[in-house]
Amino acid sequence: MGNIGEKPVVGILGGIGSGKSTVAAEFAKLGCKVIDADKIAHELLDEPTVKEKIVSLFGPDVLDSTEKIDHEKLAEVVFADDEKLSSLNRIIHPLVLQRTEELVEQYNHQNQVKAIVLDMPLLVEVGWHKRCDKLIFVDCRQKLRLDRAKKMGFEKKQVKIRENFQISLDNKESLADNTIENNSDLSAIAKQVTGIFSYIVDNG
Repeated sequence: MGNIGEKPVVGILGGIGSGKSTVAAEFAKLGCKVIDADKIAHELLDEPTVKEKIVSLFGPDVLDSTEKIDHEKLAEVVFADDEKLSSLNRIIHPLVLQRTEELVEQYNHQNQVKAIVLDMPLLVEVGWHKRCDKLIFVDCRQKLRLDRAKKMGFEKKQVKIRENFQISLDNKESLADNTIENNSDLSAIAKQVTGIFSYIVDNG
């Protein structure tokens, strides 16, 4: 399955607020490189050509006083309207995937990298799960997820709109090779990640 290169590629699946980034960070501690799609998307918003497209689509109101894209204002606009979120994804997604390709290529040539972890909200939706050697589903009770999402600045409605774009969590879980339970504390996650990591590296 993993046809990107020599390093094992691990994809992390789960709903908003399930703790995908926490799991990714634990893999990073063990010598993996994490590719964070949200972070790449945020960085892309500062690129002149991307900024120009976004302003022409959504108007100058999404800019802050320094003429940069204001992430919160942009989120308010796109999360109020499915169509606008789709338009934004059409601009950003191809660029995120291109950057991901470049990073995978780069990490494949670094000897100290044990594995490459993809923290990408729409991993399955864009077909990248087929490029992973292992898929891990982060399972978390809905109430906990919504509490965490709220702390991340998402309203319940925003979570719903975002997740309408995504394949159902049941489907994602059925695609996964492993499930990590994230209903308790960090040490429980660390233990589960270490076990999966040892298996991937030994059998990768």
